Amino acid sequence: MTQHNFSIEFFPPKTPEGTEKLRVTRAKLAELQPKYFSVTFGAGGSTQQGTLDTVLEIMREGHIAAPHLSCIGSSRATLRDILSNYKSHGIKKLVALRGDLPSGFGAVDTASGEFHYANELVEFIRAETGDWFHIEVGAYPEMHPQAKSPQDDVQNFARKIKAGADAAITQYFYNADAYFNFVDEAEKLGISAPIVPGIMPITNYTQLMRFSDMCGTEIPRWIRLKLASYGDDGESIRAFGLDVVTQLCEQLLEGGAPGLHFYTLNQPAATMAIWQRLVA
Repeated sequence: MTQHNFSIEFFPPKTPEGTEKLRVTRAKLAELQPKYFSVTFGAGGSTQQGTLDTVLEIMREGHIAAPHLSCIGSSRATLRDILSNYKSHGIKKLVALRGDLPSGFGAVDTASGEFHYANELVEFIRAETGDWFHIEVGAYPEMHPQAKSPQDDVQNFARKIKAGADAAITQYFYNADAYFNFVDEAEKLGISAPIVPGIMPITNYTQLMRFSDMCGTEIPRWIRLKLASYGDDGESIRAFGLDVVTQLCEQLLEGGAPGLHFYTLNQPAATMAIWQRLVA
């Protein structure tokens, strides 16, 4: 695993208690020696300062950190300032995403914004900063929920890579075939950039269903039924989830995936347990 592009994602905490909790989580996960940590950027940049604060703290601890940067609802001037600030702190890696508008914004705001798609953000970053940043972008093996078709979706992904992105991280999924099919379709379009699978550990059935409904991830029927059958038995849900996700990771790595990107939700236990099984 140490030879793969293994990485870990956090969200910026909003309270002093959350900040301290994340420090404890990060110390545990740092023992796994991931290639880097990424830190999310709220809708419309709503966690911008928290993202930067968390990234700088990670860097002070001696690790590589990559802030997420989204463009919907942001102006060129705002993003130019953010990029300049990141450069001044020696940040060299970004996760560039279209992002979501904050609640209360409508279609008019999207239409009137200066950026509409992530490939425009990638182009802007390259025009402003050249090769300073290593840029990761998003990919959607089961199709972005707003894409017109799978074919359009992979074309949209190709535009992001051709705009200057170095690599990609996928939305999480539980069907390895969806990932391998997406990689094959991207390669047919001449895309050779690494596409790292995003991994969501399963620890809470209700939470997983809510997230998946929002982002369009399919929970295979057999997994949904099994999870539902456990009711409030959290221990059984976590044990089953650990088996399912570890097997998925093994399939992906054996099939040639360049690494794994773990969506931790700022919790260390499940990611550490999966990792320990993979390296055993």
